[in-house]
Parts: sequence; structure tokens; C-alpha cells
Amino acid sequence: MLFKKKEEKDYQIDMNNIPAHIAFIMDGNGRWAKKRKMPRTYGHHEGTKTIRTLALEANRLGVKAMTVYAFSTENFKREASEVDYIFKLPKEFFNLYLKELMENNVQIRYIGHLEMAPIETQKIIQSAIDQTSMNTGLILTFAFIYGGRDEIVQATKIICEKYKNGEIELDDITEDYFEKHLMTEDLPAVDLMIRSSGEYRLSNFLPWQLAYAEFIFDETLWPDFDENQLHRAIAIYQGRERRFGGVLK
Repeated sequence: MLFKKKEEKDYQIDMNNIPAHIAFIMDGNGRWAKKRKMPRTYGHHEGTKTIRTLALEANRLGVKAMTVYAFSTENFKREASEVDYIFKLPKEFFNLYLKELMENNVQIRYIGHLEMAPIETQKIIQSAIDQTSMNTGLILTFAFIYGGRDEIVQATKIICEKYKNGEIELDDITEDYFEKHLMTEDLPAVDLMIRSSGEYRLSNFLPWQLAYAEFIFDETLWPDFDENQLHRAIAIYQGRERRFGGVLK
């Protein structure tokens, strides 16, 4: 089966207006594989290549942080065989690309509930985090066994415990204070959220952090999302007027 080649275009990007933090909902792996009469797991395999490609390009462009939605708390509803395969992907990904990411000064992090993953998966991800902890380039964060509502609930519990213990007063609880208890506390605010495959929803991904982000929903299936699509998204982002609740000048 032949697939139409994607249009290549030289998008003009203002290097003085690069989004500090880009978040990706990596959608379309299964459909990409189905089009090729391959199992869904093949789509996930190919999708990891896109993470590597975009991380290196984002790092080159000067993006400070890139967060990818790797596995949600709801994804446990999928077939057990698919879930098991996804849990094996970190080993494959870091075996193939960690050296290259290290050479490009990329730092690895995660948000979510890594403790719910198999022990081997936990060790592999933690090893990558430890090995790259001193890197000062792009922060590549994997949202792994992550749910946005759960993150807000967990932050609320921590703050309530502090209030109950008399560590803080009620008036201490501001938006800024609350934000410091989120898993993304030391990351830049998300400027741009990109979802691939043409779906138009957030799927419980970073609901607090995306409050003032620019959204782009791209028809491209994730394994086909490349540097050209990233440049296009950034060019669209740069063409928007970000008002943060203000009025157009």
C-alpha cells in the first residue's frame, strides 16, 4: 500500500520567539499501524522514533522543556498485551537513544506514578534520569502513568496536610503556592500543546498547566510527525496573539 508523501515546506521561525515548553499528546500510533496492516504495538515502536527526532530538534531550536504523554492512568483499560508492550518501550528507547540524548545535553525526567510500573521499567527510567541529571539542555519529561486530575488531587492532599499540621494559613494557599505542589513545579509554563492524529481533546493531560497554552491539533499520525510538522506548529504559535486574559492591542 502506498502512502502519500507529506508536504515539505520551509516554515519561517522567529528564533527569538521559541516556546519555552512544548507538550505533546502522542496520538495515532494504533491507527498508523492499522493502515499498514500491522499490530498496534508496531505503531508504538515507531512512535518512539518520533520522540527522539522531536527532542533533538526542539533542543536545537532552544526549547527549554518538552513533555510527552507516554501513558495515562486510564490506559490500563487497554488490552493487557498492549500495556505490557508499552511498559517494555522505555528499555528499547533508552538502549537506542540515551547515548545520543546525553551527547546533546538532554535531561530526562518523568511525572506520574512510576511506582505502578514493573520493577524493570522503573529501574530503566530511573537510570536514565540519574545519568542525565546534570545535563542543562532540553528537559524531556515523560508523563508516565499520569493523570491530570489525579495530579491536582495529590497536590491538594499535600497542602491540606500542611494546613492541618499548622504549617500554613488558609491565606497562604494561592495559585502560585498550589502550583509549587504540582509534579511540574520547576518546569517553565507550557506555551504550546500539540496533539497529533486529529483528535480534539486533552484526555486528562496537564489540565492546570495548559490553562494559557496555545493548542494545535494536527491531523498527522504520531509516527509521521517530524521536524517539518514541529516547525509548522511553532510557526502557527508565533502567529498568534497571546493575551493571557487581556485585550488585543
